Formats: sequence, structure tokens, C-alpha cells
Amino acid sequence: MTIKNNKLWKSGALASLFLLFALLIFPAASTASVDADALLKQASNALTVGKIDQACTLFKQVPAPGPNGDDGQYVYSRMQLARISYSMKDPAKARSYAEQVISVYPDNVEAQNFLTSLDRETKPQWQKTLEDCKRFMPNLLKGASMTLLLVFFTMIVSPIGGLFIALGKISRMQPFVSISWFIIWFFRGTPLLLQLFFIYYGLPAIGITLSPLAAALIGLGINYSAYLAEIIRAGIESIDDGQTEAAKALGMTYGQTMRRVIIPQTYKRIIPPIANEFIALIKDTALVSTIAMVELMRAADQMFNAYFNVTVLVMAAVIYLIFTSVFTFLFEKIEYKVGVYERR
Repeated sequence: MTIKNNKLWKSGALASLFLLFALLIFPAASTASVDADALLKQASNALTVGKIDQACTLFKQVPAPGPNGDDGQYVYSRMQLARISYSMKDPAKARSYAEQVISVYPDNVEAQNFLTSLDRETKPQWQKTLEDCKRFMPNLLKGASMTLLLVFFTMIVSPIGGLFIALGKISRMQPFVSISWFIIWFFRGTPLLLQLFFIYYGLPAIGITLSPLAAALIGLGINYSAYLAEIIRAGIESIDDGQTEAAKALGMTYGQTMRRVIIPQTYKRIIPPIANEFIALIKDTALVSTIAMVELMRAADQMFNAYFNVTVLVMAAVIYLIFTSVFTFLFEKIEYKVGVYERR
């Protein structure tokens, strides 16, 4: 019985000690949490009324977390101190507060991002610009490749389409004249943006659904065919009538006359206005961004909205300038080459 009583007494003593320890620890932790919340509330109120020094003093009084952690009061207080210090042009102190958070919570994303931003701000401007270029260039080049695809497709299709429309308008067959006149009248008289909207958003209403790329190619191809049709028609009509009469005297048909005599001379004269249209085409491709087509302008816009960094817009402008400069140079060379015989 004595041994049994001793065991019971020891068990009761251990339970009493555990309860006493719990009563001593948990109220203290709870009180610390309440005190931290009160300090944060007072500091926030001080910030609201512009008492920055008082708010900083209160934030500093928030204790470090105990072994059971805290509810984020310590992290919030130190990050607020870091932001206030940075806004007051004291990056060294701001870094020390963020590092205090990292020392307790090494995986804290907020403090890590703050330190990364702080490191970036301390770099010289040229280095930050270089880093921006490296970060934005891949997406811009991807969008630029889509822009070039649209430009090259339109440059191939629109002269052919414009030629047929121009021949239809000067034809002696009234149906061809009427159809060509309507195409020119409609596609030159309405905005390209409206045409793209109708092709991409309007055609599904009658059961025709196109991808953004297909809608962009069709819209640009038809629109520029209509514009080039008038340029080509004017070029054809600028050729002296004696050329046609000479071809007839040689026994050529109308088709042979156009193919062998008139049209070859026409394209020599219309290269400058056609080149001007294609330069405008490079910039007009930006309109296809409105139908969810990711080309150069849309890629730049997406990254600007994500980073609010004007460098990406400057880079997009430089790429557009490079494109227009290269095309201008190429068309000048072509114009010089095809006009070499007329300069003799």
C-alpha cells in the first residue's frame, strides 16, 4: 500500500507541476499577443494622422515571436518600418528591418521581394535599363515575329488582290466594275479596326468562327488590297495609250497587252506609293491586338500593365523604327533598280 500511495503521490505532483507551467506560459503568450495587437493599432492610428516618429516607436516595441510563433504582428511591424525608412531615403535602415524578418522567417516572400527591389534601386540606371532589356526582349521578339508574319503575308496578298480589283474596275464588263467599285468603296470608307471587329466578332453570329490569326490575315489582306487597287489603277491609266495601240498593232490580245506591256511599266511607277502603304502597314498591325492577337504592340502592352515600366514601351518603339527603317531602305533600293533604264 505504501508503494502504491507513493506512486499516486508522484503522479499527482507531476500533473500539478504541468498545470502550473501551463498557467504560467499560456496567459503570458496571450498577453503578449494582445499587447502586440494594441501596439499595432496605436501605430496605425499614429500613421493615419501623420505622426511618423510615434508610429515607428510603437512598431519597434512589437516583440519578436516566441517559440510558438505569432500571428504576423512582428513581420507586419518590421515591414512597415522598412517601408517608412525607404520612403525617408534611408535604404540601409530599411534593409536592416527586412533582414530582421528574414532572420526569423527565412522563407518570408514579402521581405525577400522587398530586399530584391531594394537591391535593384541601388544599382546605376544603365544597369537597371540593361536588366529590363534582358527581361522584356524575349516576349517582344516573339510579338515582333508575329508582326512580321502579318506584314509579309499582306505584302504578298494585297498587290495580287489589288491588281485584280484594279483590272475589274477598268474592265468593260459592268458586273466586274460594280464589284470592284463596292470593294474599294467599303474597305476604304470604313476603319480597319471596325473591319477586324466584324470579321472576328461579327462573323460568328452567322456561323463563321475564325482564329485571331486568320481574322487578322483576312482583314489586313482585303483592306490593303482595296487601297492598292486604286494605286494600281492610277498607275495603269498613267501609261500612254500609244502603248496599248502598239500592242494591238502587233496582234496582242487585251490580256497579253496587260501582262507584257502595261503592267510591267505600271509597277515601276507605283513602287513609291506602294512602299508608303507597306510602311503604314507595319504600324497598322498594332490594331490586331484588339482581337486577342499577340503581336508586338500587345506584347508590349501586357508587360507594361504587369510591370508599369516605361522601358518596354521604348523598346517596342525602337523595334517599330527598325522595321520601318529596314523596309524603307529596301524599297528605295528596289525603286532605284527598276528605274535604272528610265534614268538613261
